[in-house]
Amino acid sequence: MIRSIETILADVPTIRPHKLSVATMSTQTLVLVRVLCDDGIEGWGEATTIGGLSYGEESPESIKANIDTHIAPQIVGMDAAKVALVMARIRKAIQGNRFAKCAIETALLDAQARRLGMPLSELLGGRVRDALPVAWTLASGDTARDIAEAEQMLALRRHRIFKLKIGLRSVQEDVAHVLAIKRALGDEVSVRVDVNQAWSELDAMAGIAALEDGGIDLIEQPVRAEQRASLARLARRFSVPLMADEALHGPQSAFELAATAGADVFAIKIAQSGGLLPARLVGELAQLAGIGLYGGTMLEGAVGTAASAHLFSTFATLSHGTELFGPLLLTEEILCEPLEYKDFMLQVPTGPGLGIRIDRDKLARLRRQ
Repeated sequence: MIRSIETILADVPTIRPHKLSVATMSTQTLVLVRVLCDDGIEGWGEATTIGGLSYGEESPESIKANIDTHIAPQIVGMDAAKVALVMARIRKAIQGNRFAKCAIETALLDAQARRLGMPLSELLGGRVRDALPVAWTLASGDTARDIAEAEQMLALRRHRIFKLKIGLRSVQEDVAHVLAIKRALGDEVSVRVDVNQAWSELDAMAGIAALEDGGIDLIEQPVRAEQRASLARLARRFSVPLMADEALHGPQSAFELAATAGADVFAIKIAQSGGLLPARLVGELAQLAGIGLYGGTMLEGAVGTAASAHLFSTFATLSHGTELFGPLLLTEEILCEPLEYKDFMLQVPTGPGLGIRIDRDKLARLRRQ
């Protein structure tokens, strides 16, 4: 039985300012959920967001309030091993709140996989890979600094896929910044951009044409999420793959985008999808429709990153890699043994459940009082 549910906010500084078109982050608030069961087994989940309410409709504070006040009372006392039944009750009683639902489902699945003595990936269909290629986001906004940062990552053999956050400046300035970095890094690495919805369709036509000519490999969410017709027109117009991110809010939006050929690639995020199982369905829809897959991130810490890695390890194809670098952006570690990044890959944990152990002392120090 589910004995108790605890929601924890932990404020962790980032290693540098992380600039998006909608916000600049210097601290990340981790939203961690701990589910304790009557058999003594506990599970962990995460509902971390980007940039507070400037990015989406859930904030760390609202997630905690809604779990503590509305979600936990619905499910405490239910059979913890019946994860589907618990989540069905939550989805019937609670509208929206995809991030909160993801954290609860992750914690329950973590606990159940630990109970069965198997990695979480095996509850999600079984892994087909033990390591995942990981992109690094260059988001300082300074061309020389971004080039130096990328060269350092290459020397450390940590990343050879780089995504640039653009959209704050004019299209011409952003394109010049991106192409200067592409020229400096050469053709041996992949350079992509994330516009975070900042362009109009006309701006996107000019920007994408220049980026395509400059050898950029992937362009993420150039227009606003609700402008799906614009995204579809741009996808038809250009050969460089266009990726849907903010436009994806789970299986229903994935189905609608696939039905209208609205994007070439899906950025799958477990929190945006409302949980690991809905995110798996998004991936299946994409694969049935011939749409490429990219393992996205909400810049989660180790818990959400490990959960995402377990899911992404089960996808038959992962055409554009992943972006599971969230823990590397933080100045503090909350695990007893950090996730392992080597040879440009994240190693998917192999222990029971998420395969990680929370360092209670470190978390207590970071926890918001």
